Amino acid sequence: MNRLIDLARNLPAPEAALSVAYTPIRLPIPDRPPLELRLTAPAFGGELPVVLFSHGFGPSNYLPSKDGYAPLAQFWAERGVAVIQPTHASSRVAGLDPDLPGGPFFWRERVDEMRAVLDRLEEVERQAPAVAGRLDHGRIAVAGHSFGGLTCSLLLGARLNGEDFSDSRISAGILLATPGRGGTDLTRESAARFPFFDVDFSHLDIPTLVVCGAEDDPHFTPRGPEWHADAFHDGPGAEALLTIAGVGHGLGGIAGLDAKETEAENPDALEATRRLTLAWLRTKFGMGPEDWTKSRSALRNTASTLARVMAKA
Repeated sequence: MNRLIDLARNLPAPEAALSVAYTPIRLPIPDRPPLELRLTAPAFGGELPVVLFSHGFGPSNYLPSKDGYAPLAQFWAERGVAVIQPTHASSRVAGLDPDLPGGPFFWRERVDEMRAVLDRLEEVERQAPAVAGRLDHGRIAVAGHSFGGLTCSLLLGARLNGEDFSDSRISAGILLATPGRGGTDLTRESAARFPFFDVDFSHLDIPTLVVCGAEDDPHFTPRGPEWHADAFHDGPGAEALLTIAGVGHGLGGIAGLDAKETEAENPDALEATRRLTLAWLRTKFGMGPEDWTKSRSALRNTASTLARVMAKA
């Protein structure tokens, strides 16, 4: 029940069902504190597809962690998808010392943390008794917001300095407000501070949905909101570009309600982001083969002002 949404009701989505959450799940990692996770999943059913979610590097202390992005993770979990959220090394509240080598962003450690979760899914399940034995290890997607999108783009095949980080266990991805091309596309200051933004998307081969805010104004580059669509234009596997109207980097509130990350709290835009990303996931996971087609049809008709989709032929 959400009395705040209007046009987004025209986008099809399953009714919410009971979910369960386990936190903190801890995975011991040599020579560092354990990796902490949150697992949110449907309370019932088996062979649950999995989304491994990578948080951003936003201004809040707690939302860039396993405890953020509840508006998105909870929505997906209530509609059939198990969501695993690691607290990355870059997290202010529970990450590594930012003065360590690689800090404060720890881009490489973030990729390694995602891979560690994939390596140890059975261990994750053992710490979540109501979910144990119910995850489908053959249906795994990654999704990430902002800096988390960069993390996921590498796992989906994008390369940095020619290095391949792709993982064959991943069958789909969602990149939300992901950084675009680095190098000369950045301001001089940003290029010096964020050399790891210089990602080559041309090897991103795994099916991917790229999501942007129509009013996202990136401060890393003199380019406008279209900078966040670079993964779509450059990545062979990037099948569709979803642009949410009326919002910027926070996409209406995916990181958290009433949060610093949400520069424009917009319930309809948030709901559109949730429903459309879910529809794409359900289609890729074979849960609702027509969900994405039906959602795109709604965008051409009753929900046309909420978002637009550009798809590759």
